[in-house]
Amino acid sequence: MTSLVMVGAEMLNWSDLTPLNGRPATGGRVPAALLDAVLKPTDSVLVAGPHSLDLLEQVVGATASVDALVRSAPDAEEIAARIPGRVYCGALDRFSSEDAYDVIVALDGLHRLVGPDTPVLTWFDALAALRKRLAPEGRLLLAAENSFGIERLIQPNLATVANDQAWPRDLFGSVEPPAGLKAVQDALGTSATTYAVYPDLADPSVALTGTDTPLAGVTIARAVASRYTGPMMSDPYRLMQDAIAAGLGTELAPGWYFVIGAADVPDVLPGDAVPTGSGILLEEYLLDALRVDDQAAIRRTVPGYVSWLLAQDTEIASIASADNVIVDGTSYQVFGDGEPVEGRGEALVVSQLARFVRRSLEAGSRQSWTVGESTRGLTALFASMAGITLTEALWASVAPGNKQPQPVGSAEQVATIARLTKELSEAATQAIYFERQLSSIRRSRAYRIGIAVMNPAKVVVRRARRRVRRVRRRVGR
Repeated sequence: MTSLVMVGAEMLNWSDLTPLNGRPATGGRVPAALLDAVLKPTDSVLVAGPHSLDLLEQVVGATASVDALVRSAPDAEEIAARIPGRVYCGALDRFSSEDAYDVIVALDGLHRLVGPDTPVLTWFDALAALRKRLAPEGRLLLAAENSFGIERLIQPNLATVANDQAWPRDLFGSVEPPAGLKAVQDALGTSATTYAVYPDLADPSVALTGTDTPLAGVTIARAVASRYTGPMMSDPYRLMQDAIAAGLGTELAPGWYFVIGAADVPDVLPGDAVPTGSGILLEEYLLDALRVDDQAAIRRTVPGYVSWLLAQDTEIASIASADNVIVDGTSYQVFGDGEPVEGRGEALVVSQLARFVRRSLEAGSRQSWTVGESTRGLTALFASMAGITLTEALWASVAPGNKQPQPVGSAEQVATIARLTKELSEAATQAIYFERQLSSIRRSRAYRIGIAVMNPAKVVVRRARRRVRRVRRRVGR
């Protein structure tokens, strides 16, 4: 039997489950996987803050008892109609229950546990209030948003007008977490297990305790790239790959999950998010080779990839793009589901090579050949490494339109312009040098003697040709 308890500072005309101009309540596969790993059938649980109704029902089905604390009165009524137990409506600082819980779930963070009637409540005070309600040996599942996450380097925040949630607060009373991962970890203690959550806390795709492996980097980069559209300062996929390579995957995560008091939690949420095994993404290997102009590595790798690709059935080969294949020495394997391309045989190979070329141009990658930065020219070059001639008919069957790929982000655009400007300057310098060399040759004595010798011979040849033409005309009459 559900009971609805008003504790004070309730928000009567507000919803966090379905907000008009804010982020929705936390939900999805990632928090569901964490709850599966932590909850036990005998647990008493407090769910603090807005969580999706699906997550609440999951907690109800997995534990002995569930209470919920939300600030929104409409949300509290909706939750009370869906779950048994007590639903407390109001702010955390008014929540005076003395009950102790085996598990407290706050995977939305702490900032939506208070409303405009609570101008002063620090993040540390809110954390202490939750911890006070933990039973001995209890477990706390907490989320914290990163104030300097990777999204600040990808896309500018165009929201110049504050939304409805930006009510006045005391300068020293913000419920926002401290800045930086280390500050949050210091507040929680060394026993907390930390997950880097991507691409955001509202609907994450993956959470990892370690982000320093190539396959984890690919998974994170894909999750981030799929979430952003419109004008961007940097290519999200490439930026995320570079951040992972620099060991900053956890520090730059949009948010974190912290698990306190629970042992043997999985390293990846959900468990199938990151493929197992070793190796590196083929695209990353080729781009690294382009970056240092290692043409030999490219000429070795492309024929091997093409041979492997032609040996696969059409279903596998259609998704085996360079950005979806793991290379480990001379072995190749498909990374995930991938985006299928059309074609069979050589047409399929050319389609996959053209996809790599487009992605490298969109990333502003350096190119090692002077064939012009056109999709067709570079695709023909890569195809020739595997013994395939890119004919007009073959290109027409796979050409992805006539639009030239453009760098995705402003940073890549500036880098591409700078590189092309440098190459143009070098070409102009070479042209001036060759013009000077040619002028010097023309002024040389040997050249003048040669011209003097060759000019009479040219006159004789021209006269002979004219005679032959006259004879032919007479014969024709």
